[in-house]
Amino acid sequence: MPKVKATRVENQVYSNRVVRSEFDKNWVTAVTQSGYVVYTAIRNQAKVTVLLSTGASKLLIFNKGGRVLVGSGGVSHYSKPHIAKDL
Repeated sequence: MPKVKATRVENQVYSNRVVRSEFDKNWVTAVTQSGYVVYTAIRNQAKVTVLLSTGASKLLIFNKGGRVLVGSGGVSHYSKPHIAKDL
């Protein structure tokens, strides 16, 4: 398991630097009419590991009902609040 460098609580954020995201089993997926893919956490402590174009990796932890919206070009929107850990 990688070492965690920093932990913080973040409010609603977005990023256009996401190269890859890996969701654990605690998510359901839907697609909106506008083309966004919406991931909704179905349990507390739902985790997403994100690789950014800078080479940095982050672990994002959401409570039940948290959402991640993914659009084209690597644009991702993260609901508030969530915990972000630098890996």
